[in-house]
Amino acid sequence: MTIALIKTARDYERALHRIERLMDAKPDIKNGDELDVLTTLVKTYEAKHHAIYPPDPIEAIKFRMDQLGMTRKDLEAMLGGRGRVSEILTRKRGLSLEMIHRRRNLHIPLESLVGTAA
Repeated sequence: MTIALIKTARDYERALHRIERLMDAKPDIKNGDELDVLTTLVKTYEAKHHAIYPPDPIEAIKFRMDQLGMTRKDLEAMLGGRGRVSEILTRKRGLSLEMIHRRRNLHIPLESLVGTAA
């Protein structure tokens, strides 16, 4: 078992191919250890090179509204009056902690509204 860091896309493809072969192999300690190490290396590479960031908070709200067939009027109870909804959806006002807390009504994950620095 020779394992090296995954530095390039080619290394990544090789690691994925090896993982696929190990998944089909009969379980044993040697193969299990190699599989564990390779999957850890692949996860690290993917986090660096293929990171998936949460969506923009306003876009997440608009997307969920579209999914649920909601209008801006439907958001008023969660976000405050008509003017406040307009300000938020046009990015003139940020979401308050209370508004983020009320996201539960839309079933939007907290991470989608809080966001992270990319």
